[in-house]
Amino acid sequence: MSSVTFADVQSAKKRISPFINKTPVLESQLLNSWLGHKILFKAECFQKTGAFKIRGALNMLLKAKEDGRLGTHVVASSSGNHAQAVAYAAKILGVSATIFSAHNVSKVKAAATLYYGATLDLSATRKEADEKVAEAAKQDGVLWMPPFNHNDIIAGQGTATLEALEQTGEVDSVFAPVGGGGLVSGSLISTRALYPNASVMGAEPLMANDAAQSLRTGVIQTLPEQPNTLADGAATLQVGEKTFPHLQDLDGFYEVDEIKIAYWTQWLQHLLKIHVEPTCAMSMGGVVEWLKSQNSEQKVLVMLSGGNIDQQKMTKIWQDDHLYQIPSLLI
Repeated sequence: MSSVTFADVQSAKKRISPFINKTPVLESQLLNSWLGHKILFKAECFQKTGAFKIRGALNMLLKAKEDGRLGTHVVASSSGNHAQAVAYAAKILGVSATIFSAHNVSKVKAAATLYYGATLDLSATRKEADEKVAEAAKQDGVLWMPPFNHNDIIAGQGTATLEALEQTGEVDSVFAPVGGGGLVSGSLISTRALYPNASVMGAEPLMANDAAQSLRTGVIQTLPEQPNTLADGAATLQVGEKTFPHLQDLDGFYEVDEIKIAYWTQWLQHLLKIHVEPTCAMSMGGVVEWLKSQNSEQKVLVMLSGGNIDQQKMTKIWQDDHLYQIPSLLI
């Protein structure tokens, strides 16, 4: 069970602020007029390493240093954004890092991980990478940095929504993508503390819907194999026991199909003029479904988690033209 409090998120914000970017909140007047609501986007694609993950990684490492638990080497398993974050954070703190990942890791994310000075250990599957990191973590002086299932990681990720809400003021709802659940857990903690009446919602790929299955059954479910979704940042096999209680406390949860993920990735790139990953554009599938049931104009905060996309993924996203169909609440 997670016991992360808003005070933990506030402490994390103070701890990591010298090392990260304060990212902008963007909006599109055109999208607002088409949907009839005010949609605000927290653009973590402008964050160091191109994603929100640096917040959790830095908070965990800096807190470990404060507590004398840092050691000399850190290890992690990741599909990409967490890998870059751990590598970058380790470089800042002067410790070595090894990242375990599957061969299908994004080429862009892998290259950045190596650039930041980490060693990259590739396996045939994510399951094998996870097994390797568990073994490596048993060695003396090694700190294992999970991508989401740790209180310090959750607190760090919560700083993204805390910062966003300080920029936007009160909102009616907050949407965040769900992979392992770290970002949406942190979003829930910050939102509940600042604006308790706001709804907090999660979105995940229909093709990688372990969280939705878990919520339906009340027990954490594990996907049998790596899902082949455009939203690779949400392709985790299962959520964590520390994030799951927060997921159960959400006000809504949406499963988004691949066509809608591609649709909203294209439209957000077009409307906001920024590079956004399918993982976070996916949330708009949930936003539209939620807005269909609202009777008054809503102010919505959407957490855009990152902007690291390689050429192969970009080609898949744009293989069909979705810009011919203008966004509306009828789609």
